[in-house]
Amino acid sequence: MSEVLSTFRLHSGDVAPDFNLADAAGVRMSPGDLRGPKGLLVVFACNHCPFVIHLARELGELARGIVDAGVRTVAINPNDAARYPGDAPELMEPFAREHGWEFPYLVDETQEVALAYGAACTPDFFLFDGDLRLFYAGQFDDTRPRGGQPAHGGDLREAVRRMVENEAPFARPYPSSGCNIKWKEGRQPEWWNAGG
Repeated sequence: MSEVLSTFRLHSGDVAPDFNLADAAGVRMSPGDLRGPKGLLVVFACNHCPFVIHLARELGELARGIVDAGVRTVAINPNDAARYPGDAPELMEPFAREHGWEFPYLVDETQEVALAYGAACTPDFFLFDGDLRLFYAGQFDDTRPRGGQPAHGGDLREAVRRMVENEAPFARPYPSSGCNIKWKEGRQPEWWNAGG
C-alpha cells in the first residue's frame, strides 16, 4: 500500500467537468442527471484500496444523510482493471452493496474523467454546489487505515454544512490521501510524479 497526497487541478468555483459514464450495468449518467438541488459530491474510489475500504461504510452513511440537505453523491472508479482485477466493474456492485452505498458507482474506463478532475488517489473527494461549482476538494477526515480510529467524515460533513448554509468554505482544506490512481500505460498526467 502506498500513500499519495492528491493533486488538485480544479480550483474553488470551477464548474464540474462534464462526463457521461456508465455503471456496471451499462446505465449512463452525467453530472446534470446526478446533482441534487444543493449540490453533488463526486468521489473517485475503487474496490481494493485500503483507504477506500477504511471509510466505505461511513461514506455510505454520510451520503444517505446529506440527501435530505439536497446533496447527492456519485462514486467513479478510474482504475486500470486489467492490471488490478479487484477493481473490475463486475465487482463494483457487490462492493457497493456490502458497504451500504445507495448512490451510483460509475466506471471511468478511459480515465479521461479522472484526468479532467485532477484526481490523484482513491479516495478523492470533490464537492460541488447546486450550480456544479467546486466548493470543497479535500479529505474525508483525519483518520487513516492503520491509525486505529474509525472513519467519521468530519471534514467532509463540515464542508457540506458550510455549503448548504451558505457559509464560506475552508480556507485551506487538507488534501485527500490514499492509494494512487492505477493509471493505464501512457495515461499518467503530466503532473503525476508519485510511484506505486
